[in-house]
Amino acid sequence: MSSLRWSSTRRESSWPPVIREGGLSSSRENHSTFQSHEPEFDYLKSLEIEEKINKIRWLPPHNPAHFLLTTNDKTIKLWKVSERDKRAEGYNLRDEEGRLKDLSTITTLQVPVLRPMDLLVEASPRRVFANAHAYHINSISVNSDCETYMSADDLRINLWNLNITDRSFNIVDLKPENMEDLTEVITVAEFHPHHCHLLAFSSSTGTTRLCDMRAHALCDKHAKLFEEEVDPAHRTFFSEIVSSVSDVKFSHSGRYLLTRDYLTAKVWDLNMENKPVETYQVHDYLRTKLCALYESDCIFDKFECAWNGTDSVIMTGAYNNYFRMFDRASRRDVTLEASREVCKRRAVLQPRRVCVGKKRKETDVCVDSLDFRKKILHTAWHPKENIIAIAASNNLYIFQDRMTPNVHHNAQIQSAPLK
Repeated sequence: MSSLRWSSTRRESSWPPVIREGGLSSSRENHSTFQSHEPEFDYLKSLEIEEKINKIRWLPPHNPAHFLLTTNDKTIKLWKVSERDKRAEGYNLRDEEGRLKDLSTITTLQVPVLRPMDLLVEASPRRVFANAHAYHINSISVNSDCETYMSADDLRINLWNLNITDRSFNIVDLKPENMEDLTEVITVAEFHPHHCHLLAFSSSTGTTRLCDMRAHALCDKHAKLFEEEVDPAHRTFFSEIVSSVSDVKFSHSGRYLLTRDYLTAKVWDLNMENKPVETYQVHDYLRTKLCALYESDCIFDKFECAWNGTDSVIMTGAYNNYFRMFDRASRRDVTLEASREVCKRRAVLQPRRVCVGKKRKETDVCVDSLDFRKKILHTAWHPKENIIAIAASNNLYIFQDRMTPNVHHNAQIQSAPLK
């Protein structure tokens, strides 16, 4: 999808859209739609560049307008989205259609006045950052200094200034002199939420590196390495594939790292590198299905993860349109479903369970009955309120816990699907 659909209500804090106890506070219609990227063709490499959007990142708000970064495989754009519901009338030098008046006919001066008008949402590209990546861009992250951001592809990470489009600084380079010696690729990169000199990036080998830009201009040497060794006795053909990290998120406090690989979500303390402090099995029942998942390429799916606003609960997606929540204090977890069949306005979601053997309840789903075409890859959690967004296929679902942020009550959350 190359176009952005802007959904919000006209309120002081119009992003993100809020769901009250009575349901979604805005209508299900799009507030605005604009084309972010167009199809391109790289004539030097005879490569077609799709217009699809790989990542979207919002910049911290500093005025009523909203700014966001979007990227496809090669080009990053900075957009400004603003709203206007008044227009000026009564210009001295121009008529109502904007044409310049004959100056000889102007005999008096008048003060322009503002008149109400239908709400107009304007999206304008402010910067275009291009020609800096030889490989497909997989992640972008805005720095806490609000002046710089980084973009990552399979082998390199570049640092950009938001006001400079014609040059970037390469801070990580994993490309070997001989490509046959390549052993890993970068999967995701993320800035620390508070310290502008710290960044983390993960690789296909299951490692996550913490880098300090104060130590070296080129972060070829990491400050810390977070890696959990695989027991050689349990190593299989799929061990390296399922250990590839698909997403990294710093906690809001900045002390912890949340990483997601194919089967697990792990929480790391930045002060302890040798093993994660918490490991959550997302869908351990798939271990016996890895061969079939490999043949269907599902084993290469990239699942995202998210923290709640207090860093007490984590969330990530799974198959069959299921998503999982884990309470870090009580170690309780819940599986919920996001689909148009079960998610109606003000509906109460019921917990789901995947069983390996025979069904215990009518609502249970056998692992052999899972639909691997239905998957929750993208998830997001409101930074302050207990509101989550789930992307399932071409549908966006927004849920709110009407009772309490604790995970064992999350089965009683209200839903409002946006198509």
